[in-house]
Amino acid sequence: MPVPPITITHEFSGSVVAKGANDDLSARLLKHAGFQQIEDWHGRRHRLPTTTPVAGKVAIASHAAEMLRAAHYDVDLPPSLDAAPMSPPVPVLGSYAAGAELLRITDRIRAAENCDDLRRAVDHLLHPEHGALERVREALEVAGERIEALEVEGEQIHDLDNEAADLACRFDYASEYVRGAQSELVNSEAKLRRIGAASRDQAEARARSSELPDHRGAALATSPAAAKAKVSSAFGSETPQSNAAVHPPRASGPRR
Repeated sequence: MPVPPITITHEFSGSVVAKGANDDLSARLLKHAGFQQIEDWHGRRHRLPTTTPVAGKVAIASHAAEMLRAAHYDVDLPPSLDAAPMSPPVPVLGSYAAGAELLRITDRIRAAENCDDLRRAVDHLLHPEHGALERVREALEVAGERIEALEVEGEQIHDLDNEAADLACRFDYASEYVRGAQSELVNSEAKLRRIGAASRDQAEARARSSELPDHRGAALATSPAAAKAKVSSAFGSETPQSNAAVHPPRASGPRR
């Protein structure tokens, strides 16, 4: 009989949980990696505290998966917790390190399993000071300024003045377009946080409702005593009607 895989996932609460490690060896490997063992009515499982930093969660989950696979366990690990895809794919893009970093961010966005993962990945794009969009906007702005500066330094080449000015304007316009995109996405992090919180609340509500016993059937069921009383009432209501029935009067003939 095939053994089910050990699954390491992100929960809505933000903690990382490993399920399926039902034997002692897999449990020891998870505890060695940094997981805490929990045993309750859900069974045995292993969890990382919600306060664990994101980098720590990825490192611990990846290390645990590596040890379990070395021990011939089948492990399901989402890309958001796998340290291997998070390494910069520089060889793919050669010397374009910035493009490689943006590709890494795109991979993290694509692999997001919930709103919290997505919010953390998108923050690398939209952070107002250190995000990728701000760096692109700044680079375009500086490129336009540098073209204007070079135009002043080479003002003896009058034939290129108009072309250089036009190119500088294009870089300035592109910088403003990026600024406009940033303004369109202001407060997106807060909105993603609210969406994630609402999703967690709904999931927890569904979980609570599934655990509660269904009393509707008992509430709608009629007790034997009530059924008997109902039958008696029905017979009692029919009796007066039968007693109230009056035979038709006999036709009287002429008296002799």
